Amino acid sequence: MADILKTPIPRDAHWWHHVAPGDFTDGYAVQSPLSPEEAAAIAFSMPGWAAGLLRLRNVLMKPFGLKTEASDTGRNAIFPQTYSDADELILGTDDRHLDFRICLRRQDGRIHMGTWVHRNNLMGHIYLAVVMPFHVLIVRDAMRRIARAAA
Repeated sequence: MADILKTPIPRDAHWWHHVAPGDFTDGYAVQSPLSPEEAAAIAFSMPGWAAGLLRLRNVLMKPFGLKTEASDTGRNAIFPQTYSDADELILGTDDRHLDFRICLRRQDGRIHMGTWVHRNNLMGHIYLAVVMPFHVLIVRDAMRRIARAAA
C-alpha cells in the first residue's frame, strides 16, 4: 500500500497565487516519478464509484445553475487547465457558488495534489461541507492509483 502523506503543496508552487485568507486548501503527496500530466491522467480516470458520484453531483446541481459540463477540455469543462509548466499542472474553474483549482505538482520525487476552494456565497459553504467526505475519498484513491502506477 502506498504511503499517502497529508501535506501542503510546496510553497513555491504557482497554485498559491490563488489562495487568500479563509480559503479552503488541502494537500497530499506520494512517491512518484510521473509528470504532472501523467499523474492527472491517472487521477481523473476515476473508478466507477467516483464517476457515479460526479454524475449524481451534476444531476443534483443542474437546477441550481452550476456548471455540469461533462467534457474534459475547453472553457466550459468541469476541470479545464488553467496553468501548466514542466512541474505543475493546475485545473479548475470559477462558478457561481465557488472557485476551485486542483494542482498536481512534481517535486523531490513526489507528486503532490492539492485542492483550493474559494467560497463565493452561502451555497459555496454548504456545497463544500456536503462534498468534503467524498472529496477526501476520491483524492486519496487518486493518490493511491498514482503511486501504484509509478511502482
